[in-house]
Amino acid sequence: MNNVVPWRSISRGREPLYEQIAAVVAVRIADRTYEPRRRIPSEAALCEEFSVSRPTVRAAVKLLSDQGLTVTVRGKGRFVAETSAGHDD
Repeated sequence: MNNVVPWRSISRGREPLYEQIAAVVAVRIADRTYEPRRRIPSEAALCEEFSVSRPTVRAAVKLLSDQGLTVTVRGKGRFVAETSAGHDD
C-alpha cells in the first residue's frame, strides 16, 4: 500500500467530507491500492482513518457504490467492483 493518499489531504472547508473521502478511496481503487474483487476497509476503519463519524463514511461508501466503484455483499462487506465505472484498465 505504498500509494495510499494521506488522509491529511481531507480539508474541512471545500466539498462535503463524504465527497472528499469518496475521492480518496476512488484514487486508491484507480491506482489499484484497493484491487478489484477485494474488500475495502470497514466503516469503522475508515471512520478512524479519517477521524469522522459513521454517517459521513456511510455517505462516502454510498457515493462509491452509486458510481459503480464498489459493491456490497450482504454479510460479507464492501468490495471493489470487478470493472469500476469510468476507470479503464
